[in-house]
Amino acid sequence: MRADGVFAARTPREYGGAWTGAEGLARGLAALGRACPSTAWIAGTCATSKNLAVNTFRESSVREALFADPDALFCGTGVPSARGERVPGGVRVSGRWANVSGCEDATWAGLALMVEGTFSFAVIPVADLTVDRSWHMAGMRATGSHTLVAEDLLVPAERVVASGPFRPEEVLMYAITVLGPVVGAAKGALDAVHAMFASDRKPFMSAHSRMGESAGARQWLAEATHLVGRAERTMLAVARVADTGGLSAADRPRLQMDLADAGRDCRAATERMMDLHGASGFTNSNVLQRYWRDIAVAGRHPHLNPYLAVESYGTTLVERL
Repeated sequence: MRADGVFAARTPREYGGAWTGAEGLARGLAALGRACPSTAWIAGTCATSKNLAVNTFRESSVREALFADPDALFCGTGVPSARGERVPGGVRVSGRWANVSGCEDATWAGLALMVEGTFSFAVIPVADLTVDRSWHMAGMRATGSHTLVAEDLLVPAERVVASGPFRPEEVLMYAITVLGPVVGAAKGALDAVHAMFASDRKPFMSAHSRMGESAGARQWLAEATHLVGRAERTMLAVARVADTGGLSAADRPRLQMDLADAGRDCRAATERMMDLHGASGFTNSNVLQRYWRDIAVAGRHPHLNPYLAVESYGTTLVERL
């Protein structure tokens, strides 16, 4: 991935990166996710962490240190589960950050924390932190989303900055980096199902000699393919809007709900595919069950939470009355 420039997708151009937009990220992450959703997830986390660093840290000396290697892997989290105290020479930081994808291999971590009551972000070399291997999940196992730990760590003052609210297009980009691997996983699952239809596999306990002879199986294949296609089209449409910039706070809930619906389409499509495969789809050697597990876990990320999305959109609609 480093050799292919994947980690440099959201590195600024002046530091040797591509500074890829939301649509480009969506397409790239979906392509990676088609082969391995966890790999795509780490690439997406790197992109969001670098984007956050660019928008938060303005000092040239900090940026030069962060992007000295444009292909460096970044990780991070926006959950402020640690505390900082300003002292001579910087900020003393202590705490734990759970679910930090890719932290075992990352160079830098962008981490939210509360500094004397103010929401802030710090960029810290992962080598200065401890990795608590706490990631034990049904899906997305290969993301290595372990817990990072700081114990009374002195962080230079210029690497800890108070953060304001994110712009709507930034929030949408972060959500797209979550959805991209999910859409890719759904497409990878479709590849497996298409291969099954092309094989001599037949529906068990039926008179059909091949899967394609079953009208019911053909319908479910069509439904699954339609749902995955609709999810991808929705993702790319929102990405193009995010790339235009200038969105209002009222625009974001509607588009966030679109992305949540796309995530649900991927989950529904995968259920159809698992039904087509039957119980054999759940054997450990069957790639389809890995896609199913990864989509089930990644598709429930807060950025794709459907009931929070509809709640936010409903609130916006009422406020306009």
